[in-house]
Amino acid sequence: MSQPSWFDQTPSWVWWSFCPFLGGAAIAYAGVKSGYSIWIGIGAGFVAASIILPSSSFWSLLWFAQIGTAFALKRQYLTRTYPKNLPLPEDPQLFAAIAAGRPKIDINSCSKNDLVNVLGLPIVYANDIDSLRAEGHIFTSLEELHDIFEIPNALLKKIEPIVVFNYDYRQESGYSWKRINSMTTDDLIGLGLEPNVADAIAKERQLHGEFKSVMDIKKRTGIPFSAYRHLT
Repeated sequence: MSQPSWFDQTPSWVWWSFCPFLGGAAIAYAGVKSGYSIWIGIGAGFVAASIILPSSSFWSLLWFAQIGTAFALKRQYLTRTYPKNLPLPEDPQLFAAIAAGRPKIDINSCSKNDLVNVLGLPIVYANDIDSLRAEGHIFTSLEELHDIFEIPNALLKKIEPIVVFNYDYRQESGYSWKRINSMTTDDLIGLGLEPNVADAIAKERQLHGEFKSVMDIKKRTGIPFSAYRHLT
C-alpha cells in the first residue's frame, strides 16, 4: 500500500462508530490498536452512555458526537499504525509524527536499507555513508553529514527526529576538514599525512579550487578517506 492510499483510507472501526451501541467499542478498539489508553476510556464512556440513556432526548447528540470523535481520531490512528515496511512520508509533519513512536536510527550502525527505505535518503548518499563507515569513520552530527556529503539541509532537518549518533566527541577549535583548503603540503605533512597524499591534495586544490566536502576530496583525488580521516 502506497503512502497516499494509506492516509486516504478509512479504517473499518470508524464505520462501526455509526452503530448506536457498538460505536463506542469501536473507538475503544482503536485505542487498543494504537496504544492510546485515553481512547479506550472515551470509547467506554460512549458505550456506558448508550446503555444508560438509550431513549434519552440527548441520544442523537451523543450519536453524532460518537461518529465525529471517530473521524477526528482517524488520521492520528493512521499515523500511529503506519506500516514499518513503508518509507516514511515526504511531509515533514507526518514524518515527525510517525518517527516519534519509532526507535531511533543510528547513522553509525544502521543498514543501508534503513538509510534508503526508512530515512528516505537517495541511494547515492546511502552508498557514500556506507563507504566511509566501512573505512572506520564515525559520524557525530547532521551538520557533519552536510559537510561531508553535501546532503541538503532541508532533508537533514526532516530526518532529525528519528536519527541518533551513538558516538560523540568534543572537537577542538579548528578541528575540521575545512582547514585542508588553507594548508600547504608541508602543513598537511606536519599533521600526519603521508607526503604523497599531502602533495596530491594540495595540487588538486591548486588546480581545481577548494574542496566542497570530505567526499569531494575523496572523489577528486582518489585517495581513501582513511588516509586523512584524522583531519575531519
